[in-house]
Amino acid sequence: MNGERVIRQQLAGQSVVVLGGSGGIGLEAARRAREEGADVIVTARDPDRLQRVGVELGASISAFDLSDFDRLTRFFDHLPGPVDHVLVSGPGPNYVSFADLDLGTIRDGVDRIVLSVQIARLAKETLRPGGSLVLIGGTGGRRPSAGPLISAVTAAMPALARSLALELAPSRVNVIAPGFVDTPLSATILGEGLDARREQLRTTLPIRRVVGPEDVAALAVNLMTNTAVTGATFDVDGGQQLVEA
Repeated sequence: MNGERVIRQQLAGQSVVVLGGSGGIGLEAARRAREEGADVIVTARDPDRLQRVGVELGASISAFDLSDFDRLTRFFDHLPGPVDHVLVSGPGPNYVSFADLDLGTIRDGVDRIVLSVQIARLAKETLRPGGSLVLIGGTGGRRPSAGPLISAVTAAMPALARSLALELAPSRVNVIAPGFVDTPLSATILGEGLDARREQLRTTLPIRRVVGPEDVAALAVNLMTNTAVTGATFDVDGGQQLVEA
């Protein structure tokens, strides 16, 4: 074509559902999928933020809380047709010491695994053969000091992906496990300590910069398009586990 190189969009003609996509990792993944040519459907709890996302991306939207399993089921039941990929984002890790655990907190932690399994059940009937389910986990719970609840949830995610990869085949299931990611949620959690944490990471991480949501989103799209990868967990932490005990 007159010597011009045609750049092929990796997700052209495909559909991507992003559960929890109004901010942070989910929003960046939805942006990246859209840039790669996908038709995107985004869900989130906050209808106002979600509306802005829908306008920005030209995406279909649905506002509801993922913890409402009845509403989640209706969402999948009313999708216009089969989809190619489902990405599950959501709230960040909950670091609670053993002494501070209560029954409600324990249930919230366990519910994250239950939610992943329920989404997988619904996605099994929705995903086109060869499509993918991408779950967002984390690495922080691999430190014993993180607390027993987050440690248990962190350990469960890779095992869950391996089992689901067999149950949902030929669709694929993978986990992305970020370390610290510079998102609005991180800013809310750290408050005035955010700048100090950023500087510490820039100084100590082998990559000499802070991991951003775009780093996680890039891998998410790669896992959607690489049809040889399933049942795997990928760390995106800039080497954080190598330098922090």
